[in-house]
Amino acid sequence: MEFSKEEISKKAEYCLSCKIKMCQKGCPLGNDITQFISYVKEGKYEEAYKTLCETTVLSPICGRICPHKSQCEGSCVRGVKGESVSIGNLEAYIGDLAIENGYDIPKLTNERKNKKIAIIGGGPAGLTAASNLARHGYTVTIFEKYDKLGGILRHGIPDFRLDKNILDKQIEKILDLGIEVKYGAILGKNIKLEELENEFDAIFLAFGANISSKMGIEGENLNGVYGGNELLENNNHPNYIGKKVAVIGGGNVAMDTARTIKKLGAEEVKIIYRRAEKQMPAEKKEIENAKKEGIELLFQTNVVKILGNEKVEKIECIKTELVKKEGEAREVPIDIAGSNYIIPMDYIVMAVGSKTENEIVQNLGLELTKKGNISVDEHYMTSKEKIFAGGDLSGTKATVAWASRSGREAANEIMKFLEK
Repeated sequence: MEFSKEEISKKAEYCLSCKIKMCQKGCPLGNDITQFISYVKEGKYEEAYKTLCETTVLSPICGRICPHKSQCEGSCVRGVKGESVSIGNLEAYIGDLAIENGYDIPKLTNERKNKKIAIIGGGPAGLTAASNLARHGYTVTIFEKYDKLGGILRHGIPDFRLDKNILDKQIEKILDLGIEVKYGAILGKNIKLEELENEFDAIFLAFGANISSKMGIEGENLNGVYGGNELLENNNHPNYIGKKVAVIGGGNVAMDTARTIKKLGAEEVKIIYRRAEKQMPAEKKEIENAKKEGIELLFQTNVVKILGNEKVEKIECIKTELVKKEGEAREVPIDIAGSNYIIPMDYIVMAVGSKTENEIVQNLGLELTKKGNISVDEHYMTSKEKIFAGGDLSGTKATVAWASRSGREAANEIMKFLEK
């Protein structure tokens, strides 16, 4: 573990145990943060873990990778005049202790329900939904296309941010609830939605949205242009040694991709973002880590086009100014005429957002939103009865905690549906 018991005790004592729990309001999962920290203060670590388990089954993971400064820690009263409580470190410590000491995720009933649910996708939404249902006595089967579970946790977050041994052990803890897994299961190929409808009482679609979006600019189809999501997921990189790489975007995918590429030997890595640094959606610590590792960040810079014959040779950029527009919640970046300039470049990585895999989603026979996500109602149900969807697939905010929350809430709605 990254911290000693003494260090963790000191971090816990810093918490004021507020009656009005602003930190809990800032947590997408609604973790009872002051309560679990109170148990840490008393040395009641298993009780602290059980408190976290009331709302999350991913504590050692969320404790490490959540954007705490914009969620729980960003809402901490301590942070108004000084440093906020180190909630992420405390959560990760308790999650690690649970793995080390074999604390089980508590079951919520010993009654076995005569209902079967299929979960398609073993990422944070799928794992959370599966665990919630299994804890309530339902029979759950996860269908996963890879040979290991984890989804974005395994294929989208680099090892330097999340130790995969910890992920494996937490998944094992989740599966110990009695969840079955069928690996190598690809929806639309070797498993069909119609067949699952016949076999299961409910289906939860949670296979994510991990196709990199494009900017729609000239030169995007040149050799040497990659999607950040695909590079992280497949770990199939070109040779960056001595090369110049531009990563376009300002979120954690951009940071993770840029840092990975720099570690793989790129001579020069630039992150290009059209807004100001304070508007970057990436977590502050990830931005600082990127800077420390020698990555250059170009703010208020847009990309006009990618230049080259058959492969990437240069990139044309333009400076932007931020303008307040009526009806817009934040300032909008506007290109500054005549501020264009060209940078020599070997590879371009698009990290400007993600979308669903159209071929799979469009063949499911389900109603879709204008953005191509699966349309769900307030109960997470799709246009077909007994088929539910959540996580990135249904347009949930793209963080692990929000995906996990949607999995938990969808599981609750599935239980209501099954008990009608």
